[in-house]
Amino acid sequence: MEAKEAKLIPMLKNKTINHTREQWVDQYRYLTQFIMPKEALDKRHDWPSKHDHCFQRVVLDNVCNGAWYDYIKQPAYRHLSAAQAQAAVKLCEDILAGEVDLHCLNKRSLRWRQKQSSFAF
Repeated sequence: MEAKEAKLIPMLKNKTINHTREQWVDQYRYLTQFIMPKEALDKRHDWPSKHDHCFQRVVLDNVCNGAWYDYIKQPAYRHLSAAQAQAAVKLCEDILAGEVDLHCLNKRSLRWRQKQSSFAF
């Protein structure tokens, strides 16, 4: 485990809102790049997403209520506001806790991007 990851683990357990913007962004990136893809491998989850960039798309699209790149300059992690990063962390935590349906969030994201999530035959 890298030193940066070791610092983030206690932060994940600390629900206070006194973090800096950079800490919120680091936490969002840690959750979407490491924790969520690892959890996606668990057979208990029937998640539509398995890869870090997919989790980032779904989370940021739902934070922005539209395709994130219409609201945030690229690269997103460098341009997220503190409020957006905090909302992204909260959404990641809710997904991991099973409090929100990742399938529904993914469908919304794809609809905003005018893509089909599945084909009906």
